[in-house]
Amino acid sequence: MPGPNAFPKRVRLLRSQDFRRIYDQGIRHSNSLFAAFCLRGEAADGPRVGFTVPRKVAKAVVRNRIRRRVREAVRLHLERLNPQWSIVINPRRKAFQAPFVEICAEVERLFRRCGGA
Repeated sequence: MPGPNAFPKRVRLLRSQDFRRIYDQGIRHSNSLFAAFCLRGEAADGPRVGFTVPRKVAKAVVRNRIRRRVREAVRLHLERLNPQWSIVINPRRKAFQAPFVEICAEVERLFRRCGGA
């Protein structure tokens, strides 16, 4: 059972067609830690966030650790994101060794660029 600080299920992007729509129609924002694809929807049923870490980045254990670190940074700043946005974040290898504070700062900057609430 997820704890009170878990990443909320209503926020997760899980379906492949949702990821594809955001990649195809969204705006790309890049920084040294990740690339993000952002798409503003008509309805305020979000925000929705998904994560993909390509196999070329590292082995599965490292990819999962990167994903967990970025997901936690997103969870901590989620209330700052406008509910109309859907975002897919593709962490880079550098996110594995980056200080958590730096990851949080980049996520916060991304949310501001996407028009925070």
